[in-house]
Amino acid sequence: MFALKPSLVQTKIYENGSRKALGGKKNARFFAKASIENDDVKVVVYSAHEYERKYLTESVLNVFGGSRSKLVTARLTEETVDLSIGCNVACCFVNDDLSESVLKRLRENGVEAIMLRCAGFDRVCVETAKELGIEVYRVPRYDPESISDMAIALIMALNRKIVISHDRVKVGNFMLDGLVGFRMRGKTIGILGTGKIGRGLSQAMVHGFGMRCLGYDKYPDKEGFAGTYVDTIDELIEQSDVISLHLPLNEETKHVINENTIKKMKKGAMLINTSRGGLLNIKEVILGLRNGSIGSLGIDVYETEEKIFAIDFSKLTIEEKMIYWDDTFAQLSSLPQVIVTPHQAFLTHDALEEISKTTKENIEAFAKRDVANGSQNGNRIC
Repeated sequence: MFALKPSLVQTKIYENGSRKALGGKKNARFFAKASIENDDVKVVVYSAHEYERKYLTESVLNVFGGSRSKLVTARLTEETVDLSIGCNVACCFVNDDLSESVLKRLRENGVEAIMLRCAGFDRVCVETAKELGIEVYRVPRYDPESISDMAIALIMALNRKIVISHDRVKVGNFMLDGLVGFRMRGKTIGILGTGKIGRGLSQAMVHGFGMRCLGYDKYPDKEGFAGTYVDTIDELIEQSDVISLHLPLNEETKHVINENTIKKMKKGAMLINTSRGGLLNIKEVILGLRNGSIGSLGIDVYETEEKIFAIDFSKLTIEEKMIYWDDTFAQLSSLPQVIVTPHQAFLTHDALEEISKTTKENIEAFAKRDVANGSQNGNRIC
């Protein structure tokens, strides 16, 4: 009924694709093979968006497998997995499904390696990949300043009510009521997670805006961090006027912002998340926004974003939209003190060039069976 479903071509491949059952532990033995030529590497690129096609074509399609490699706009799911038949490498993006069941199907189809075009791998069942003998690579670093820049953009847009002001002017309302912001200089920003993105943000906020900066990280790296580390998350939250999240998503960090942490925030504090949607218990965050505990929220990620991000809903009716938009997202996006962007923080020409370059290098490492180099540079997960 809707354009969101797999196309007829995809469905036909799914229905007619033949598969051979392969035992997981036996599969690991194929890594004893010698290196293979680039022409023998056949890549299926899932979630291939229009904005990255030029980069992927130059770095992947023109280098590996010739006409047998392909770009697929569909996200990798159980319904689209058989588009990988005939390929030995699957190149995937941040919201592709790499759960146990999908990985098994990929391996049955002949896929020997996964190339992630992102840093995070929380959607990959790593243990299953190991059992099946599937190599998994990622892009651990790509223009981290792009993401810290986006965090700054969200902070400024929320503080100075840029979106509200812009919308008013478009309809002829030039009133200033309700547009009052605050001076950044002298305020405190708390940065949860001080990897390259968090450290870059600290430099900009301290040296560019004159803010006081606090940081928390399980493994603090003082080199390049422009602020002061605190010992606990609670200590950071209690003192911060702005809180920006730059943590990986795992069992320890899931819903790190919840009812209990919200109670400890300064009343009216600003919350920014350009990392992973699952860091927020979004229902409890919405309650905090409604009662004023949280003053404003800027997010570039959402916990179940794979259902809605990178999809154009503009031509659907309200009823059709609600099939995919859960009630929680509908509530969130209706709040005036909230800005939601569709996981675009990374999206710069510089980052796309770095991602495609590293992806090419990862595929070459797989083709050469260069396991040691892939592990040393942090690109190879398993």
